[in-house]
Amino acid sequence: MINLLIADDHQIIIDGIKLMLGEQPDIHFVGEAKNGAEVLEILKEKPVDVILLDIEMPVLNGIETCKRIKESYPNTKVLAMSMYQEASMIKVMLEKGASGYLLKNEGQEEVLKAIRRVHEGHEYYSGDVLQTVMRSLSGKPTTQEKKPFVPSLTRREKQVLQLIVDEYTTAEIANKLFIGFGTVETHRRNLLMKLDARNTAGLVRMALEYKLLD
Repeated sequence: MINLLIADDHQIIIDGIKLMLGEQPDIHFVGEAKNGAEVLEILKEKPVDVILLDIEMPVLNGIETCKRIKESYPNTKVLAMSMYQEASMIKVMLEKGASGYLLKNEGQEEVLKAIRRVHEGHEYYSGDVLQTVMRSLSGKPTTQEKKPFVPSLTRREKQVLQLIVDEYTTAEIANKLFIGFGTVETHRRNLLMKLDARNTAGLVRMALEYKLLD
């Protein structure tokens, strides 16, 4: 059994990851944390095998948290999850002891594979991250690193996206904006397509981390 802890400063992202991973017979969610300080408190009370760790968190960020985890709990594996694909960010997390690095837009299969691999004692990098690392090691320019393409959103799409971030359901969004349930679902599908997101958690990550909302 893999005792898994999720650390991210947005509850809706934690919930999205848990929903995405689903019920796995070999994975047990032992807790969740909104910042690095909470991670360290949980580690004092519960055994944790793998931590999905966001990098940008308040109080104690992921970089310093990773360093302290490896100093005090060397057997606990840290799997960094971020929207940042810069080689420098990947490098610093690995230097602090992370066993792997994933981008936050990865799908269920990739995340599950990463969790299981690092638990077994291996390192794991998603495909895009590995390409970034290899370009950096080869000395090639990293200007081709994949960056999210953020298109312009209509006023209505921004309204719907804001309410999604605020954790409103589709029915509640429809009532609040005085539009049909199906219209909200259409806007949601358009947002998923425009922002190249797989699910609601992906939409929220894009909105929060790339400041899509005024």
